[in-house]
Amino acid sequence: MSNPLPHDTIIPFKESAKGKKEQVAEMFDNIAGKYDVLNRFLSARTDIGWRKKAIRRFKKDNPQHILDVATGTADMAIMACHILNPAQITGIDISEGMLELGRKKVEKEGLASKIHLHTGDSETIKFAENTFDAVMVAFGVRNFENLEKGLSEMLRVLKPGGQLIVLEFSKPRGRAVKGFYNLYMKLVAPQVARWFKQNKEAYQYLNESANAFPDRQLFTDILKKVGYTETDCTPLSFGICCIYSGRKPAV
Repeated sequence: MSNPLPHDTIIPFKESAKGKKEQVAEMFDNIAGKYDVLNRFLSARTDIGWRKKAIRRFKKDNPQHILDVATGTADMAIMACHILNPAQITGIDISEGMLELGRKKVEKEGLASKIHLHTGDSETIKFAENTFDAVMVAFGVRNFENLEKGLSEMLRVLKPGGQLIVLEFSKPRGRAVKGFYNLYMKLVAPQVARWFKQNKEAYQYLNESANAFPDRQLFTDILKKVGYTETDCTPLSFGICCIYSGRKPAV
């Protein structure tokens, strides 16, 4: 097993004796009901465009079997179905509360024959090696208990030549944008979460985990370390978010 990174030790509930994985599952179970509405509100719907840009990275590969890790309420899976029209998308998540909402959304979209959602752990993915043409993760890798182990597991289940796409928050570099972003995440986001009567700790955790996350070059270095090739990082919206990509070496 790879050694935990400093980011891996950031947890939602400081007083809890549970491990990060259990805490994250509990946190998302608690906020699942209004997670989508709150996300759209906090990002002014910008996250929709980010997700679409990330999914379009797969277009030239035309993947037919896609794994969506930390699928949550299946936003990425549903968008990918509409944009890529694959044969099947499998979504896994450790929060059954999020998956329950995701299944309802999938049914409403008429995509139950294409999208299958399961309780699953990114660090012990219950599929054989070389199963999927593509793997994607949107705003999920920062919640991994062991980032390198999770990335290694996704590499294992990718087919040779298959692509991983990761969408994740990053720290803006420009002084003005950075200052505004830090103020927003520290003050505005937790307050808005409280207005929505959600768990304030959840959005404080989001801020802390985003700040501690090894972004940009640091993350692509980790991708290379665990075995990905053709790694890339594309900042979006002044660097608030990044699309990362890497491939499993072709045999």
